[in-house]
Amino acid sequence: MTEKKKAKKSEAMTFLEDVMGSPLTFRGYLAAIRQGEGMTLEAFAKKLGVSRQHLCDIEKGRRRISPDRASKWARILGYSETLMVQLALQHMLEEAGLKMKVSVKAA
Repeated sequence: MTEKKKAKKSEAMTFLEDVMGSPLTFRGYLAAIRQGEGMTLEAFAKKLGVSRQHLCDIEKGRRRISPDRASKWARILGYSETLMVQLALQHMLEEAGLKMKVSVKAA
């Protein structure tokens, strides 16, 4: 990845966080994707292969998903696998009360 692409990604993340008014989370990112595509919870859940209630619980922060599932959903949706895995891992750390930041890059 070139430095220019890295800068654009950083600018995009900054923009998303400014719009949301807080750091980007997996649940917020997923909800933004769904809303941006104009899909209902039910239709989006069907696309991801889960129930409407399960997706609602994820978007509300009542459930988390594994990095493996985050990767799968990224591929289904056509979004950044690295970012979705990073956000899923970050959520796990936050739930554990660990004040750490996750950084993920493709091997």
